Amino acid sequence: MAMHNERRTGLSRALYEEFRARIADGTYAAGAVLPSTRALAAERGLSRATVTLVYEQMATDGLIDSRAGAASRVAAGAAAPALPRRARAAATATSTATAAGGLAGRLSRIGQHMQALQLADPRPTQPEEIDFVYGPLAGRDFPTSTWMKALRAVERQRMSRLEYEEPRGNLELRRALQKHLSQSRGLTCAVEQILIVNGSQQALDLCARLLINPGDQVVVENPGYRMAHHAFEAYGARLWSAPVDAQGLVTQRLAAAGDAKLAYVTPTHQFPLGAFLPMARRRQLLDWAARHHAWIIEDDYDSEYRYTVRPEATLQSLDAHGCVIHVGTFSKTLSPQLRLGYMVLPPALAETFAAARRVSDRHGATGMQRALARILEDGSYGRHVRRIRRLQQARQHALVQALERHLGPQVTVQGAASGLHLVVWFKEVPAALEPALVDAARACGVRVYPISPLYLPGTDERQANPAAGLVMGYALLEPDTIAAGIQRLAEAVARTRSLQGG
Repeated sequence: MAMHNERRTGLSRALYEEFRARIADGTYAAGAVLPSTRALAAERGLSRATVTLVYEQMATDGLIDSRAGAASRVAAGAAAPALPRRARAAATATSTATAAGGLAGRLSRIGQHMQALQLADPRPTQPEEIDFVYGPLAGRDFPTSTWMKALRAVERQRMSRLEYEEPRGNLELRRALQKHLSQSRGLTCAVEQILIVNGSQQALDLCARLLINPGDQVVVENPGYRMAHHAFEAYGARLWSAPVDAQGLVTQRLAAAGDAKLAYVTPTHQFPLGAFLPMARRRQLLDWAARHHAWIIEDDYDSEYRYTVRPEATLQSLDAHGCVIHVGTFSKTLSPQLRLGYMVLPPALAETFAAARRVSDRHGATGMQRALARILEDGSYGRHVRRIRRLQQARQHALVQALERHLGPQVTVQGAASGLHLVVWFKEVPAALEPALVDAARACGVRVYPISPLYLPGTDERQANPAAGLVMGYALLEPDTIAAGIQRLAEAVARTRSLQGG
């Protein structure tokens, strides 16, 4: 009996210390409702008497408010006061740096590469700010009724067996996608070549994991999509900087790329500069890959948004040697929160990638895949794309007009033929003042994003344009808000120019 009481006391003490720690660090904020003693006892495998004893002790110590007939809540003032944001960030950085010293030797080489990336989350946008961010879409543009109707239809189809899905993805979706890609992008592929992934970033991670070894060289556009670069760097790749001009990747320079195993390109809408790779360069790129037995990742990330350019043949449709991996996503037309993307793999890679998907996470969420298949098949998706393309073109037009009205000859606009963003160069603001321009814009109530971080560190390509540049997305904003934002930005430009006496 003594041993039983001793064990019960130990369990009580452990649970008490756990709750006290979580209240102290703010996990349970003031006023937060705690689970009932009955529910917590069942979840933890404890007796209700043990949990009741802990709650009574916490109430005695002023950690929680507890009264008969009401839920127990964290008491006001029980948690430690929150640190200011900067102090919190500094404390986190210090503890991370301290831990890293002892952790590095216990991480794999890939883990060490991941740690070295130190990717930072963006600061939250304040309600009054006008945010020209690239990537997010406006929630009001999502086809809610169409999507919910498809989900309800899928849910009504009771499945006799709830089992793991094929790792390539739901067969209905792959068949619908095969037809859609043939009609919209001219792709020819077997259903077995299509792999459904959790967004294009998972596709890039799979490519890096399966196609390169530490030390292998990977060709990337410069400037380019840095999250793709990080995916390759995480697996130990050496990045070879390929310059970009008004026609996209300068393929004539590929001869100097040596024994590169892979090239990552955005030929339909070069990110971030917006160039469109012409047919001659597409063929040069494919010839280079065939000669060097290299793979090409063709990121077709926003091909739905073409305004003044006609669709061109994809690299995949021109590929006669089975070296192109075509990557696409629904993040730019539906929502990045759905995490729905796809790969069209060369036949030689299809089985290997399917096996890797099975090992990593088996497959994506089946319900959403089946819903997407329905709206592809019944034409709803096509109608949605046509509608949202008109909306985005109107927003882009408003942005270009506002730039002309408020900044006129002070700026050069690049990449207006397609996509969901523009690059704006400020001819009278040097590149060195980009951070100052961003800060001045923030002070004026506008969030803008510099182009310099999209260049590979230690390369010369940024020097080709000595002016400050911003990557300006418009998918979140309406024309009147865009106009107001550019008016504020013009004020920020004037403040920044004053720093150099101009």
